[in-house]
Amino acid sequence: MQRIYSMIEGRPDWCLSRQRSWGVPLTVVSCRSCGEIVSSTALVDKINELFKKEGADAWFSHPVEDFLGAHTVCLKCGANDFIKEEDILDVWFDSGVSHAAVLEEREELSSPADLYLEGSDQHRGWFHSSLLTSTGNRGRAPFKGVLTHGYVVDGQGRKMSKSVGNVVAPGEVIEKYGAEILRLWVASEDYRDDIKVSDEILKQVSDAYRKIRNTIRYLLSNLSDFNPAEHRVADSELPEIDRWALAKFEELKSKIALSYDKYEFHSIYHGLNNFCGTTLSAFYLDILKDRLYTSAPNSHACRSAQTALHAILDGLLRLMSPILSFTASEAWNVLNGLGENGPIEQEIHFALFSPEKSIVCDDKIMEKWTKLIRVRSEITKALETARREKVIGHPLEAEVMIAAGSELESFLRSEWNTIKEISIISELTVLQEDTPVAGIRFTSEEIPGMVIQVQSAHGEKCERCWTRSTLVGTIDAHPTICDRCAGVLAEMKL
Repeated sequence: MQRIYSMIEGRPDWCLSRQRSWGVPLTVVSCRSCGEIVSSTALVDKINELFKKEGADAWFSHPVEDFLGAHTVCLKCGANDFIKEEDILDVWFDSGVSHAAVLEEREELSSPADLYLEGSDQHRGWFHSSLLTSTGNRGRAPFKGVLTHGYVVDGQGRKMSKSVGNVVAPGEVIEKYGAEILRLWVASEDYRDDIKVSDEILKQVSDAYRKIRNTIRYLLSNLSDFNPAEHRVADSELPEIDRWALAKFEELKSKIALSYDKYEFHSIYHGLNNFCGTTLSAFYLDILKDRLYTSAPNSHACRSAQTALHAILDGLLRLMSPILSFTASEAWNVLNGLGENGPIEQEIHFALFSPEKSIVCDDKIMEKWTKLIRVRSEITKALETARREKVIGHPLEAEVMIAAGSELESFLRSEWNTIKEISIISELTVLQEDTPVAGIRFTSEEIPGMVIQVQSAHGEKCERCWTRSTLVGTIDAHPTICDRCAGVLAEMKL
């Protein structure tokens, strides 16, 4: 709006007439003798009558007598010889009164407009003329907001040109990548500046789309037997990690809703991409696999995980539907059992964004999980080093031993089982000063005083959950699985 203000403030007088042979005519009749302009309701009514029948060209095809009554005389000099104005209106006047011609004439629309959307050159054009005509005749702006965008350029920032051969046609993009990728690319760019597009950029967007789509597919695959009306677990009964995940999703919802309000679509793209790729896939879903795959289907552990996944997926699809319309619609129909041709009124595009929900996860819990994630990150680095050194193949083959400074030690001890669970390892023990060096030792650069040793875990691999346990082979009924899995099978009566 500051750019419009500056241009209005410094503009000269607006000359509304143009000397051209085409366009919308200036419907002015004047006295040939003295130049006095005829101003009468009868003249205006006649102009309206002929224009409705024949269009604006009626002004040029009819003689002046067809617009005036037979006895019209000049009120100033008494003469009865009149001439029509042959100039046309400035074209910016045409577009500048569209708020009156369109918004005020159609019952399904309202004035002022919610938004005027155009390129940055329209600060001097359409935005400008619309503001002048509306404030002059209506005493208010014709819009509640204005949104401007830059122009599409190639990957090097050059203007597209057929002669240069750097034009990227939307039809070709859709044919090669699909309409969703084109739509996601538009959303991913900050349109306030010129927008770059190239095959390389579109491939990057395509990779991001694949991550988002694969995350949705994973969520759907783990909700096939979940009926929220029957199986949903109350928020107060959810494990802390599930409440943390839902709290992180609430943060995302708030940010995306604000971004939509501010038309910052690139922030929505980055928010969705980071949440699906980092918060979910790289952390929460990675940890959740053990519960989802090894717990009894109707157990509290499994249903609480599914409760969180369903709430996240339902809200995620609503948030992404304005941008990834087809993907959201497809997944929504599967999630809600609507089929490909479900009732139109149940389509996602008729659904509202999920209301903000209060998740019991205070600041202390969120701070604790921030610290847990830092610890897990260091353990993951140590595990990766052990894999490169061929000490282990999979993290579940590992025994991890940790030593830390006094400040961190008490925290580790209080969260010992949680750290073991989120690190996805078979054993977690304390690294003592006299512990023999085995496998690899890793000294953290991020957490002062933290030392991690990774070595092969004791026991045999459970063929059901893949953890290493010394109890594998000790259960007569199930000699190839661990005691935890044996308990699950007993619960399932298998």
